[in-house]
Formats: sequence, C-alpha cells, structure tokens
Amino acid sequence: MFMLRSFYLHTRAYVAAGVVALIFAASYFLPWLYQAALIALVLFLLTLVVDVVLLYGNKKGVTANRVVGERFSHGDENEVRIDLQNEYPFPVAVSIIEELPDQFQERYKAVNKLLPGKSVAEHHYQLKPLTRGEYIFNQTILMVTSPLSLVSRRLAFGTNQTVKVYPSYMQMRRYQLLAISNRLEEAGVKRVRRLGHSMEFEQIKEYVLGDDYRTVNWKASARRSDLMVNTFTDERSQQIYCVINKGRVMKMPFRGMYLLDHAINAALVLSNVALAKQDKAGLITFAENIDTFLPADRKPTQINLILESLYKQQTRFLEPDLEKLFSVIRNRISHRSLLVYFTNFESFESMERQLPSLQRIARYHLLLVVLFENTELRTLQQSKAETVEDIYIKTIGEKFSNEKRRMVRELQKNGILSILSAPEDLTVNTINKYLEVKNRMSI
Repeated sequence: MFMLRSFYLHTRAYVAAGVVALIFAASYFLPWLYQAALIALVLFLLTLVVDVVLLYGNKKGVTANRVVGERFSHGDENEVRIDLQNEYPFPVAVSIIEELPDQFQERYKAVNKLLPGKSVAEHHYQLKPLTRGEYIFNQTILMVTSPLSLVSRRLAFGTNQTVKVYPSYMQMRRYQLLAISNRLEEAGVKRVRRLGHSMEFEQIKEYVLGDDYRTVNWKASARRSDLMVNTFTDERSQQIYCVINKGRVMKMPFRGMYLLDHAINAALVLSNVALAKQDKAGLITFAENIDTFLPADRKPTQINLILESLYKQQTRFLEPDLEKLFSVIRNRISHRSLLVYFTNFESFESMERQLPSLQRIARYHLLLVVLFENTELRTLQQSKAETVEDIYIKTIGEKFSNEKRRMVRELQKNGILSILSAPEDLTVNTINKYLEVKNRMSI
C-alpha cells in the first residue's frame, strides 16, 4: 500500500487524459471514433497502473542524505552535499527540493537529475548566509518519475538540521595561514619597514661577522675576553583589544550585511593574526551597556572563545555609552594596550560628542578608531551631473565625503589613530594598521 499524499500525477498524465477526452468529444460527431476512444482510455489506465507499480513496487525507491557542516561561515560560500542512491533497476528522473532555512528567504531550492538504475550520485550546491545565528534546514524532498513519466512519487528524508552561522572563519583561516608563513602581502597587506630593533632581550652570544656592533655587550665581553653581543627578538605578548560598537550607527546595510557584520569579521581575523604574531587578543562589545568583556590572552582556546562571543552579537538602536566603556577599560585593563575601536559617525557633530571620551581612553592606551567609508557617495561623486537636481545631490555627497575625512584629521590632531575604510577593504586595512603599529613599537 502507499499513501495518496505521496502520489502525484505528472504533467504528461494530464496531457494524455486530455487527449483521450478530446477523442471522446470528437466521437460525438464521428461515431466511428468511439471505439478508438475506448481503446485509448484502456491503454492510458493500464500505462498508469504499470507506472504506479514500477514506482511503488520498490519500498525504498531512491534515498537521499543531506551532508552539511555543523557551522557555516558568515558572508562566504558554504557547500552542501546531497547523497543520492537509486534502488530501482531502471533509470529515474529525480527533482530535488530543499526546504531551506527561513533566513535565505527562498521557498525551496529545486534541481533535476537523471539517475541510472542501481546507481549512486551526489548533488552539490552553495549557500551564502548573510546573517549570523542558527539556521534550521527542514526535509529534503524527492519527486521521482519513472521512464513512463505519468506518475511522480514523493519521498521525504531527514529531520530538522540546525547549523550555526559564525563570523567568517574561512577568511580567518586564510589570513592565519598567510600570517604564519609571513605571506600576508598576498592578501593585500603591506610590508612595513621595521624601524630600529625590538628591545625585548633574548640572549647573549659570541660576536660573528655581520652582527651589529651597536649590540656589543662590553661587560660580558670583558668577563669572557671575547666580543659578546646582545640578541633581541620581536616583542611579544602585547595586548590587542577589538572594541565593537553595537549602537544604531552599525545597523547601516552594505551588500546584504550590516556594518556590524563587517566589523565582527574584521575583528575575528585581526584577533587571529595577533595571536599568530604571539600577541594577546581580547574583545569588548558594547552599546548602552557592556555586553562582552573577554580579557586579552594567547592561550590555545582564545580564538574559539572570541568566535563564540561574536556568534550572536546583534546591533542595538540606542546610543553607545562611552563613559561606561572608559570606566570598564580603566578598571579592567591594567597594561597599556592597542584598542581597535570599530564604529561609525555620519556627522562631524556626532564625532565631537564622543571625542572627549575617546581622548580620555587615549591617555592610557593606544586607541585606533576604525570608521566606515560610504562607497555609494564615492560612486555618486564619480557620476556625471546632467541636471540641476544632479548637481545638488552630487554637492551634498561631496559634503558628506569631506566631512568623513575631516573626522579623521580631527582624531589624528587629538593623538588618536584612525582608519577610514570601505567595508569590503576593512580586514586588510585594519591588519595593515596593526602591523604598522607593531613594527613601529608604538604600543
């Protein structure tokens, strides 16, 4: 027996039934067609029964298994695989219907495949999640049709699968590999000339030809009656904190993602690069209250703690409280650190309101403010103005662009480092600035 809800007539069956009905209608005017109509009806019904027996005679029919990772990378292409196995001894046409998570705003994802008899096959497709959180995949539905193509059998597989969408760990891994192998310039990161040498002492060794004579340790040389030199290594264990503003200004969309999403992805990559450079990475997220404070550390589990902390961060619609942020930083971060503050200002006045708090933070720590450039304004400036209205719009766009650059100059004038970056270049520009600060020993 089979359930009627899994039984569907194919389009070809309706066409065949329509042809039989037309022959019966024509036999009203041409009586000799009546016998032909009866024969056509019997043949149609027999073919339909044969098709049903072919499809439902095999209990399994075609099986499907969705293979999906436990987590997706936010803003990246993630692969999903469906394993198919045809248990029929004859070829079948299969229409695969995926019940995708609600976040993709897609009713279903359908594809047609032809499976030979007693065969296995795979179907791959890509998904690009644009919001973080939990995604629930529902069933994988197969509509199976035999070579007669009169009936389709519906088969459903799988229960609800929950996949967590994390900040872009694919991008993080890419930069991690480049950082470990000192090939970050392949991703657009500039090679910054190191000024002087690090003052972190490593050891005293015998002088060999080529050593810098300025590093000669005269006291050790006198004791050993031989030239001895001090050797130094890169400064390590400097504290790097990513501070992310979750206020309403970070709700602005850009290419399907919010500015907060771009900031989180950049913060994750920066933290991972800092850990690869033997520095300590920490995290602060806040809006009207401090939501996350993760002390800087370089233990092996630190990047996973940062990843989990950033996983469900969402924007708020309130103004950020920088006084509360300063209080937490002053009381909980005892050593001078690099604070990378991801935020956005849409007017010079809004920046001026927060400037006193930023100045107070900059007295105790090296503060780097990361601002977002509105790339739509850049496109508007490059367009040709043809009407008076276009001239007005272009003038206003240039005013806003100039105001952004004015903010950067004002921050720098007050001893605060700053970056003005397009969202798509945020990761590279932030890493460039971090390496520049590190190489110039500014922390």
